[in-house]
Amino acid sequence: MDALELLLTRQSTPRLTNPAPSKQQLQHIVDAATRAPDHAGLTPWEFIIAEGEGLSRLGQIFVDAVKQKGADPDFITKVSNMPLRAPMVITVVAKVQPHPKVPAIEQHLAAGCAVMAMQQAAFAQGLGGIWRTGDLAFDGNVHRALGLTEHDQIVGFLYLGTPVVNAPTKNLKDGMSFARYL
Repeated sequence: MDALELLLTRQSTPRLTNPAPSKQQLQHIVDAATRAPDHAGLTPWEFIIAEGEGLSRLGQIFVDAVKQKGADPDFITKVSNMPLRAPMVITVVAKVQPHPKVPAIEQHLAAGCAVMAMQQAAFAQGLGGIWRTGDLAFDGNVHRALGLTEHDQIVGFLYLGTPVVNAPTKNLKDGMSFARYL
């Protein structure tokens, strides 16, 4: 698959199973992330990889967070199983650093671009993935459990694995319908 085909056919793959990315595939995935646009070379990101028992630990972090907010038992069960929807989940964190020329928003966007690059690298290697966020990405209890600072922000949970089914390719939207000239 060439780069243009990859970009024009990209879509999320929510139904994932084993195997997870191999060590070599994962190396390509995280290396691709470091090629994201990065004003001033700040590398404002961190990738927290969960697989195997790490998925259960991530689920427990989610459970502890929602319990502290008084969640009902059904929701607690749901969040405990969320990381188990794929054999690997990479939590991507924007590690914002004070900088006179690079505002926080640019650093968040750089981390977001890193997620997109990671997902594309996974697809290019025959894997599937889906970028999820949700309330837990913004939960202070989750942040503390993952050792994040007050300036850090989770920009996504990237679920990776082998697609269960080949999803039909969605119709391509006409990009020019969202564009205008000045």
